[in-house]
Amino acid sequence: MTPSAIFQLASTLALLGWLILLSTPLWPARLRNRWPRLIGGILLPATLAAIYTVTLLTHWAGHAGNFNTLQGVQLLFSQPWLVLAGWVHYLAFDLFIGGWELAQSRTRGIPHLAIVPVLLLTFFFGPIGFLAWLALRSFFPRPGATATQPA
Repeated sequence: MTPSAIFQLASTLALLGWLILLSTPLWPARLRNRWPRLIGGILLPATLAAIYTVTLLTHWAGHAGNFNTLQGVQLLFSQPWLVLAGWVHYLAFDLFIGGWELAQSRTRGIPHLAIVPVLLLTFFFGPIGFLAWLALRSFFPRPGATATQPA
């Protein structure tokens, strides 16, 4: 497969994962507490992680660049296969974090409509979505948490 074909496959899998997480309330009641998180937050990120691993293991050797300097990273990301690996890395981890946010929102009793903007921010701008999650969860302490326990 070409880097472009793998890019399309990985991007489609990630989009499917995000649609699953966002559509959780539409799932049948008997499935909604486990399956969206399992599929969208675990299985699809794991599939992306496997794509990342294979891509990196088969195309890492022999490329100039390193992680020690900005110029070294630019050299790494001047190679199509390594740019692809970097992209799939982002897709896998952002989707995993989205699944974790969804699971945590369930535990804390956060309404799904409140988590949707956080999931969208995590999808488009990973770390900003994570910060939004941290802010949102501060309004919904864990069940059983006391004033002396951190949320």
